Amino acid sequence: MSDPPRTFSTSTSQQKETYLNLTPAQLDRACGAVLGSAVGDALGAPYEFGSAPIGPDGPQMIGGGLGGFAPGEWTDDTTMAWCILDVAASGVDLSSADGLTAVARNFRDWYETSPPDIGIQTRNVLFEAGPNPTGDSLTATAHDFHRETGRTAGNGSLMRTAAVALPYLDDEDAVADAARKLSALTHYDPRAQEACVLWSLAIRRAIVDEEIDLRSGLAHLPADSAKFWTDHIDEAQTSDPARFTPNGWVVSALQAAWSAIAHTPELDDDPSRQFGDGLVTAITIGNDTDTVAAIAGALLGARWGAAAIPEHRREILHGYPGLRADDLVQLAHLAVTGASRSV
Repeated sequence: MSDPPRTFSTSTSQQKETYLNLTPAQLDRACGAVLGSAVGDALGAPYEFGSAPIGPDGPQMIGGGLGGFAPGEWTDDTTMAWCILDVAASGVDLSSADGLTAVARNFRDWYETSPPDIGIQTRNVLFEAGPNPTGDSLTATAHDFHRETGRTAGNGSLMRTAAVALPYLDDEDAVADAARKLSALTHYDPRAQEACVLWSLAIRRAIVDEEIDLRSGLAHLPADSAKFWTDHIDEAQTSDPARFTPNGWVVSALQAAWSAIAHTPELDDDPSRQFGDGLVTAITIGNDTDTVAAIAGALLGARWGAAAIPEHRREILHGYPGLRADDLVQLAHLAVTGASRSV
C-alpha cells in the first residue's frame, strides 16, 4: 500500500520539523536511494567493459574490475555521490555558492588521492581547475572544456545523482536547480544537466510518492529538450535493454538504466527481488556496468527502500573515504532530516 500523500512546507524555519514528519517508509526510501546506488556500483564493478564473465549465479560482489577493487568496494560512481551527500548531510544548501564549493573541494580532495577509476573528463576538469577550486571556478573550467571540445556529455554526472534530491523533497524546482548546477561542475553539456534533472526528480518522486515516474520531470525542461527526452525514454521503455550499449554517453546510460527498470516486472510482495532483478538486468546489458547499475540502483532503491537491499550485500559494501553501508545510511538520513539549509 502506498504512503498517504504529504504536503511539504517550504518555510526554512519549519524545514527540520517537516522532514522529521516524513513517514518511516519515506525515510527508508530516501536512504535506499543512496544505498541502492552504491550496491549497484559495487555489484557492477567486477564486470565493467567485460573485465569478468557473469557466472551462473548472476553478478556478485567479487571485486576486481578495471580498478582492481576489493570485494564489495564501490567505485568513483559512489565516491562522487558521497562528495555530494557529505555536503547535503551538513545542512549546507547544495545549490548555494558555499555548497557547490564544498562539493568541488570534496571532488578535488579525492582526485588528489590518484584514484584508479576516475573518468577522463572528470580528471581533466579537476586537473585544470587546480587545488582548492570554488564552485564557480570548477564550473567555469567545465564550461571552457565544453566550449573547446563539445564533448562533455559523458555519464559521469548522472552516476552521482542519488543524493541530489534528499534535501529538497518539498521542492521540485530546487531539485532541478541543484541537479543542473552539480552536473555543470564537471559535465557542462546541456544533455548531461538535463539527464541529472530527470533522474533526480524521478528519485524524489519515488521517495515521496512510492512511484517510478521518469516523465514527470519533463515539465522542468525546455520544450525542445522535453521532446528529445520523451523520444529517448519511449525508445528505452519499448526496446530490449541489451540494445543500450555502449553506454558511456549520458543519453544511452539513462536509457540503459531506464530500460532495465522498465523491463523488470513489479513484485509488490517481494521488494528485495524487485531491487535485485533490476540490477541484474542493468548489469547484463554490459559495457559501463558499474555506472549503469549505480544509476538504476538509485531509482530502484528510492522506490523499494533500504529495507529491500539484502543484508549480505550491505555487510561487505565499503569504499572511499573509509565508509561502509551504515555510514551511507546515516548520512542520507541527515541529508533529509538534518539542520536547515545554510548559505
